[in-house]
Amino acid sequence: MTQTFSRRLGLIALLLPVLFVTLYSAPQKAEAASPFNKAAMWIWYVDDSNGGNLRSIIRQSRQANIGTLFIKSGDGDETWSQFNKPMVRRLQAAGLNVCGWQYTYGRRPIAEARVAAVAKRRGADCFVINAEAEYEGKYAAADWYIRELRRRVGPRFPIGLSSFPYVHYHPAFPYSVFLGPGAANVNLPQVYWHTIGDPVRTSLEITWEQNSIYKRPIRATGQTWDGPPKRDLLAFRRFMINYGSAASWWSWQETDSSEWAALGKKVARVPGYRAFSGKVALETGSRGDQVVWLQQHLIALGYAMQPTGIFNRTTARAVRRFQRSRGLAVDGQVGTQTWNRLMRVRPVRVRWSAAGSKNRIASASSATPAAPLSADLPAVRNEIAGAEK
Repeated sequence: MTQTFSRRLGLIALLLPVLFVTLYSAPQKAEAASPFNKAAMWIWYVDDSNGGNLRSIIRQSRQANIGTLFIKSGDGDETWSQFNKPMVRRLQAAGLNVCGWQYTYGRRPIAEARVAAVAKRRGADCFVINAEAEYEGKYAAADWYIRELRRRVGPRFPIGLSSFPYVHYHPAFPYSVFLGPGAANVNLPQVYWHTIGDPVRTSLEITWEQNSIYKRPIRATGQTWDGPPKRDLLAFRRFMINYGSAASWWSWQETDSSEWAALGKKVARVPGYRAFSGKVALETGSRGDQVVWLQQHLIALGYAMQPTGIFNRTTARAVRRFQRSRGLAVDGQVGTQTWNRLMRVRPVRVRWSAAGSKNRIASASSATPAAPLSADLPAVRNEIAGAEK
């Protein structure tokens, strides 16, 4: 009996490393296989993309090393028939990932979420929420949308958010809802550098600085529309290699032959360039969704406050206490080092859609509001104005 027990122990000892490797590598393999990890192209109207000829679309995708197609499957509360099972299966059979996307407005969020979920039923590999100006200030609507969508597609179905790249330009946009716990898995900011008016490098660095605090993989969307110089397309691709991120492109119907050639050309990383890793700086007086996100982390740590989106004395006091507890410089300001430590914390999830209820947020004592105080702040600028959806 002793020998049998010893043999069993030995077998367990042999199997443990294998089990550990299997458990550890499974999530990594799943992440690597994500449709968001491949170069992608956005399609607005299938009929306007190589005349809707699927064989031609497949051939063009292969020539440009495109692995995923984001095809419009809905607009608001209307489902689009162009996103259908036969088309999805044909493209998938050719080795392409096919994902639906929907432009959202926030007027009927439950109905919009139901439209979004149809894409999965029609065979989509993932789904992208395209939310922009219409959702600014609409925290409760965003919360309703996300909760209903997740209820219908499940917690693991790949979902991305496509929105403004410069978060600080949109203090009322509910990034903290769309990219928060239980929401989108991936962030696809629209880095239309040419339209914004910034160099490729600058636009990407601002995007990473402003978005990385939301702790979602960033898969930036570049532009072939609005006539960007071809050298910029190549530069964007090269910088994205340095960031270790696949890029997507808006959009198929506005990509000319020379742009397709630029997308298919082999490129290498930018030598000597180190991907930007700084985080947005916040301090007393700062306002907006990034402050909401900060407060959700502080509340999760047990500091009593409401997620108002206003960096007030209560928030500053909590930040100083957090910095002191982590051996950081105690200045009450949130910079890269403080963010890096805060980002290890899982933030609370606010139920904005439960406005007026007695559903409490962590240690906060009052009823949940429909939106933070910062939801009334106006946008600084629509940096991607002109991109038709």
